Amino acid sequence: MRTMTKAIRRTFISVAAFAPLAMASLAQTTGKPVIVPAAPAPSTAPPPQPALTAAGPVDSSTYVIGPDDQIQVTVWNNPLLSGPLTVRPDGKISVSSLHDIQAAGLTPTQLADAIAKGLTTTYFKDEPTVDVIVLAVKSKYIYMLGEVNHVGPVSMAPGMSVLQAIASAGGLTPYANKKKAYILRGDPAHQRQIHFDYKKMQKGDMQGIALEPGDTIVFPD
Repeated sequence: MRTMTKAIRRTFISVAAFAPLAMASLAQTTGKPVIVPAAPAPSTAPPPQPALTAAGPVDSSTYVIGPDDQIQVTVWNNPLLSGPLTVRPDGKISVSSLHDIQAAGLTPTQLADAIAKGLTTTYFKDEPTVDVIVLAVKSKYIYMLGEVNHVGPVSMAPGMSVLQAIASAGGLTPYANKKKAYILRGDPAHQRQIHFDYKKMQKGDMQGIALEPGDTIVFPD
């Protein structure tokens, strides 16, 4: 009996050892790929990180979401309702189990609350825990004109200073008139000029100027 058991065990080991070779031989014979199951690899993907801006990470309690911003919605313990989203031009996003929901004009914290309340009425009995973080800020721009190395729109990060905007545009050309720089602010029919001293800014004096979306920084020659 023992002899028979050992023989069966040796036969089982031999078959297990040569199974991969047999599968490879079968693939060569039939000309079709043979898939050998493998153990799933553990997930090593890092969790999504909030957008880093000139002023640091986006503040979820104060930053106002705009069209084209990229956000991450996380519904705890429910990956089917979680994922990255881009705010549409109409300012809305589409969340599973919900109709379109307004995102532009809200802070990430306010949007998370709105999603949680919406899911409570349509999906959950108890209000779920929802997090919203901004992955990329793409909704706010300022514009550079004149003697800068890259004329045109510059993505505006929260808290961005005039100097940081200039750096984002590749700096000034040798012909920039640093004494006559100014900012154009307001709608085209009612724009006003805000003059500033570039050299003082380089020394740390921001002259009380905080950029606003839509500002145009001008460096004449």
